[in-house]
Amino acid sequence: MFAVVTPDTIHLPPGAVVRLPGSWQDYQALNEQLGDRSSPRIKYRDGEILLMAPLPEHGRKVSVIADVVKVLLDHLGREYEAFTPITMELPQESGIEPDYCFYIENWEAIAGKDPINWGVDPSPDLVVEIDITSYTDVNDYLPYGVPEVWLFRKNQLVIYRLQGDRYTVETSSRYFPNINVSEVVTECLKIAYDRNTSAAIRELRRKLTIPTLLT
Repeated sequence: MFAVVTPDTIHLPPGAVVRLPGSWQDYQALNEQLGDRSSPRIKYRDGEILLMAPLPEHGRKVSVIADVVKVLLDHLGREYEAFTPITMELPQESGIEPDYCFYIENWEAIAGKDPINWGVDPSPDLVVEIDITSYTDVNDYLPYGVPEVWLFRKNQLVIYRLQGDRYTVETSSRYFPNINVSEVVTECLKIAYDRNTSAAIRELRRKLTIPTLLT
């Protein structure tokens, strides 16, 4: 099966990534053509348009990791807003669709807002990305100043934290400093694949009653 990108048709087989030279106007036209379709995903940066059709495992991993974040936030009694799908745009500069994003420290600033005014309203505090096809680049979030990005790649969660004008790899999350989130995510994904997602989340909730197991 071949990838097809024309003014009338956009079709990508699962796992395909297509890079095209293009302007901001071209990106907007393709976005309009895609409409409410969840696939392929599209982003714009530096005169380049990228299209990617996720593999089936992509959605499952996103769902499990997002559930982990929600359970941890609930355990800590933190208020939050969560979004998927969502398109972040800075006109003429950047357009990107994170797999999942969370407002934790800034949830009140965007509660009930539709749409969010990028460049005026705050960016998400935490973005979760699954990279199976080398489509994701953590630096895509620099223009938005996203404080923390979780990137799951090659069966490993990497935590990136914004330090000045660049992202650095960290061993802990600023939002869960006393929890080994990389280990938690790995274990939950294993249980989800061996059994199912509900079993993974139940086991996480059980372990959260024994904090020493997660520190």
